[in-house]
Amino acid sequence: VINRNAERLRQLIEDILDVTKIESQALHLKNERFVLNELIQNVINEYTSQIKRDQRHVRISFFPRENFIIQGDKVRISQVVSNLLSNAIKFTEEHGSVVISTEHKKEEGERFFVVILIKDTGIGIDPSILPRLFTKFASKSERGGTGLGLYISKSSGRIWAENNPDGKGAVFSFSLPSGARALTDLPSL
Repeated sequence: VINRNAERLRQLIEDILDVTKIESQALHLKNERFVLNELIQNVINEYTSQIKRDQRHVRISFFPRENFIIQGDKVRISQVVSNLLSNAIKFTEEHGSVVISTEHKKEEGERFFVVILIKDTGIGIDPSILPRLFTKFASKSERGGTGLGLYISKSSGRIWAENNPDGKGAVFSFSLPSGARALTDLPSL
């Protein structure tokens, strides 16, 4: 319990520092090459272990359509995936599921980008908060959280969300910035 609370406090401090950097335009993004599917799988492994420790029954599935080498800030993209996955798990009831997938898209002008989708079977997004979902401290949840994760995630690229048409859960999607585009496809891991 002490370790978990210390980790939550560390994360809160990091989130507040990130918000300060974003607002002062001092957040500098790195530019490195990495394999996107490996990054996503590492984040999934962290949360799968946490789910087991907490004795929850939420299934996480990853369905990559392709494997991408990405040029961008690996730490920030990992942070976005982690924030979205954490929220999906938090708002998904027992025996629910979270599905992560990737799509390769092409913009006008022949530029490619990758969209990462995280879909859950949780409670969905309260319609009253949807218009300000990606602003600071936007939260109507009694399940904890500061309302900073989505605001920070928005600074790393284009992000959007919607409730699932069947009324069960939501899907969060984000595309990597145009400078972080798919460079090549790799054989499956």
